Amino acid sequence: MSKPPDLRCGGYYHIFNRGNNRETIFREQRNYFYFLKLYEKYIPLVADTFSYCLLPNHFHFLVRIKDEQDCQSSKDWQSYLSPSRAFSNLFSTYTTAINKAYDRTGSLFQKPFKRLEVTSDAYFRRLIAYIHQNPQRHGLIDNFQLWPYTSYQIILSHKPTHIQREEVLTWFGDGKAYQAYHQEMEIVRQLQGLVSEDFG
Repeated sequence: MSKPPDLRCGGYYHIFNRGNNRETIFREQRNYFYFLKLYEKYIPLVADTFSYCLLPNHFHFLVRIKDEQDCQSSKDWQSYLSPSRAFSNLFSTYTTAINKAYDRTGSLFQKPFKRLEVTSDAYFRRLIAYIHQNPQRHGLIDNFQLWPYTSYQIILSHKPTHIQREEVLTWFGDGKAYQAYHQEMEIVRQLQGLVSEDFG
């Protein structure tokens, strides 16, 4: 398998991956929280995060890789690593903890982790809705807004967060437009499912 392109400084990316052989990567609630804690340790130095969703056997993030000068101007610039290495360190550290906690061995995540560059405003908005709606798409919950391991409600709240809340809302217009867009995309998804069932 060819090596994927490195993450470009200033680029927007959909980062996603799943468990090796579709294995469960988040077995219980504490696993989700620990992964997010590690994410906040490794990733804000190299990327801004706009949305995320964690599911039992895979995850999604929408990020913007920081410019090199942004990384080097931070107080921790001496510890700056390439963005790809920062993500790899996150996955490696989490794997080590899971292996120890559940008496398992070997890789937990598929390698290499997947990344797709986001190249337009429309793609950015659709991707945020897609990421947030994943739990409902996979039949894990009837209402994606209630899934606890996603940034959907965080963006609507005023709690401290590493998520780029204000920038996300600006891309949609405001909080009401953000909510309306998600509902609109959910209706489109449901209609597509009906068409697929009727004519598939």
